[in-house]
Amino acid sequence: MTTQSTGRRGLSKLQWLGIFAAALVLLSLIPQFRAALDVTYEWMVGKNNVGPDGEPQPGVLVRGIIVAVASFVVFVGAIFFINFTNLGRRLAFLVTGAAFFGFMAITGLFYSLYAPRGLRPESLEGLNAFELRILPGAMMIGSIILLGMFLVALNRYEEEQLEE
Repeated sequence: MTTQSTGRRGLSKLQWLGIFAAALVLLSLIPQFRAALDVTYEWMVGKNNVGPDGEPQPGVLVRGIIVAVASFVVFVGAIFFINFTNLGRRLAFLVTGAAFFGFMAITGLFYSLYAPRGLRPESLEGLNAFELRILPGAMMIGSIILLGMFLVALNRYEEEQLEE
């Protein structure tokens, strides 16, 4: 559908979101912008220092959460946005989901096979080699199940397109 046939003008919300994300990525390349973000973050949460008792301050946890959420949004969101512009909303969601869960299944497999070796932190001292692999193994199995679901959905989508 073109914008002329629907009577709409301008950019959609998703297109504005993509432009905003692209602008943020470009701004993050400027050191002064990154420094301003760091100052704002430290003002809101506090410095990422270790407290007098040796425990990390809450700023470390908040920064970790922000980094995890932002990296997920950038990784999955950018791929979805690129696919959306080329494939359409429904097919882009299916392709992005299949790719993400395929990546997670491979990551879980590699981590299960080649779990970290060598010196362990104190918090992992009691875990044996099998216990270290339980969480990545569960992630791998869950990702394989979700990957299968996305592949079935892609197959159904393809069959619907062939019928039309």
